Amino acid sequence: MTWLLYSTLFAALLLNSDAANANERKVHIVYMGDRPKGDFSAKVTHHSMLTSVLGRSSSAQESLVYSYGNFNAFAAKLTEEEVEKFSEMDGVVRVIPNHILKLHTTRSWDFLGLSQSNVGAQLQGDVVIGLLDTGIWPEHESFNDQGLGALPSKWKGTCQGANFTCNNKIIGGRYYNSENRYYEGDLKSPRDSEGHGTHTSSTAAGDRVPLASYYGLANGTARGGVPGARIAMYKVCWSFGCGTADILAAFDDAIADGVDIISVSLGSEFPVPYDVDPIAIGAFHAMKYGILTSSSAGNSGPWPYSVSNYAPWTLTVAASTIDRKFVAKAVLGNGQAFTGLSINSFELYGKTYPLIWGGDAANYSAGASQDLSKYCITGSMNSYKVEGKIVFCEVLWDGSGVLLANGVGTIMADDEITDFAFNYPLPATQISTSDGEKILDYIKTTENPIATILLGETLTDYMAPYVVSFSSRGPNPVTPDILKPDLTAPGVDILAAWSPIAPPSIDWEDPRSVDYNIISGTSMSCPHASGAAAYVKAAHPDWSPAAVKSALMTTATVVDPNKHEDLEFAYGSGQINPAQAIKPGLVYDANETDYISFLCKQGYNTTTVRLITGDNSSVCSSTLNGKAWDLNYPSFSLAVEDGKQIDGVFTRTVTNVGSANSTYTVQMYSPPEFSISVEPEVLSFSTIGEKKSFTVKVSGGFISQQKITSGEIIWTDELEQYRVRSPVVVYNVLPGYTFFPPQTSKFQKKPTTFHGPTTPSMHHKNGILGRN
Repeated sequence: MTWLLYSTLFAALLLNSDAANANERKVHIVYMGDRPKGDFSAKVTHHSMLTSVLGRSSSAQESLVYSYGNFNAFAAKLTEEEVEKFSEMDGVVRVIPNHILKLHTTRSWDFLGLSQSNVGAQLQGDVVIGLLDTGIWPEHESFNDQGLGALPSKWKGTCQGANFTCNNKIIGGRYYNSENRYYEGDLKSPRDSEGHGTHTSSTAAGDRVPLASYYGLANGTARGGVPGARIAMYKVCWSFGCGTADILAAFDDAIADGVDIISVSLGSEFPVPYDVDPIAIGAFHAMKYGILTSSSAGNSGPWPYSVSNYAPWTLTVAASTIDRKFVAKAVLGNGQAFTGLSINSFELYGKTYPLIWGGDAANYSAGASQDLSKYCITGSMNSYKVEGKIVFCEVLWDGSGVLLANGVGTIMADDEITDFAFNYPLPATQISTSDGEKILDYIKTTENPIATILLGETLTDYMAPYVVSFSSRGPNPVTPDILKPDLTAPGVDILAAWSPIAPPSIDWEDPRSVDYNIISGTSMSCPHASGAAAYVKAAHPDWSPAAVKSALMTTATVVDPNKHEDLEFAYGSGQINPAQAIKPGLVYDANETDYISFLCKQGYNTTTVRLITGDNSSVCSSTLNGKAWDLNYPSFSLAVEDGKQIDGVFTRTVTNVGSANSTYTVQMYSPPEFSISVEPEVLSFSTIGEKKSFTVKVSGGFISQQKITSGEIIWTDELEQYRVRSPVVVYNVLPGYTFFPPQTSKFQKKPTTFHGPTTPSMHHKNGILGRN
């Protein structure tokens, strides 16, 4: 039902968009690709181009939204006719509409093995994490700057807004709204009214705060992975979503400001080529300046090919569980007790209330029926019958239907979500449908049925870690030869800081105010990886983005494949292990030249590659398409067309970052379906920074309709100090599906959509997780 509502709403939005007045000005990004060398004023050039199309300098000034510095591009409000004129103009590579994307922890860092004793502030103080998000609440105790020294000398950022003050912890704050659209509650500053950005910022780099909890649940010391690091907030997301023009502007500023890691918990729900993906383009430019972009995989799982942010120069993060889960019990008048998933912060003190089935409380005056009210849909409930009662509902919802009808609490039966919990605006729990049948039978066979809902409890999840159902899955929808996601990190039931003016539950009208909240999503796993990347960067400030990424991937903790039918398509190389990542032994390094070669083999030409790189020296010397097997990636993916033989040869180069005089020997493990050979099997190094190359051959029989199978190669030094592991996956694809071609038109008309959060209703802003 949730997906039907989303689909209906999205279809209506598309129809309304098609019917819009052609003369209405809408924000578009005009991209020229390569930035001229020498003395070049972007703003003057872009204003001149606008004047030539719009006819007047004053009109050009009113139309211009952003003039990007690191990309030769600008954002402006244009009519359809003006868009066509720019599309035909010499030097313009593409005109892209301003699509709206959506957003995609006490215990979690200890669960990863990064205890407080591992965390030192001295080196971290030079590392800046830039977050593209909903803003931040600067007065929160998680952002206390006590003990932090002066700002890094490299820092060139600023703080915008009259009601927003930075300190030595939050050293930058900017906000972007190219649509100039503000709704009730939106704040025209980097200040956070949604909660999402405050949560992600504190997860990555929040200070240590003892006795943090959500109404007593998850009590402990809240902290980020790198509490000594600095934070810069780039507010690109609002109550309506995140504009692509704003995302590019934020990347532009973050690069110029001097951040070291960029954390992006948002993305597109449908695959788009790299040359029209603002996150891929922004991340490429960041990579050129030595900045790693950590991004969320998306919340569209467990469907295959649903992963987003799949560019090989980004770190793509799935979401997995930690060894903690939240439950709440529903107890009936006959003594039966049922345990359900819930972050229930409400205490009924054991008092029982009348229990009613939602189907017996239809609001007929509002046009509802028993078939609707049994689900407790908002507006379908009869308040005369619901008031003062606990309501049994036959689907997971946000609780607002019962709350607005003056109900006391709700027991919801639903099997669709079984591995993470929501918090609600009233006493609530979600039980299984089989337990729901027992409760319904009790209601129908008891003269005066009663029940109560107990305060939430914290249980140990001994099965952790496993990738949660909503986490988007591979294969990579654009480049099948690049395994995505890259790795997984905690993203389920994460306690972290919260904006005091943001609703604390999935009902966006919940009036309560909290300092900490427990939410789930790849938006929560992404800042864990961002914090881990900052931890590595602090230890190795001269490492490239690819080296930092490689260290995280090759030292990741192996995830139990028996818990995941989709194997590495769920968890990539494994769960991040920050403490181990600072000493990987060997790294798979890559640079701009490597990625350009990769793009050329993926069907991009000189013009479209320059759209991504922004450099007129970028050239595709060959027009032949090829595999991505020679990109120096820390994992191996072999996509085999149906009916073809398993046969792939990968070339890789590793750089020694461990001991100067060392020898590594390879071990190969493969399933019966294929074999792995490596040549040479021994690599000897005499200096730090020395590089050695090797070849991996994956071979087997002819296969069709083969789901993913996987093996691994592991390089180990003679002292067994270092263990460098890479997964090797083999799977079938349809004939001809070897890569996703780049955009061919200069004007991208197909809209990019967004990470659609898996939510129990349309009635809230915060999705699973805040907002994805």
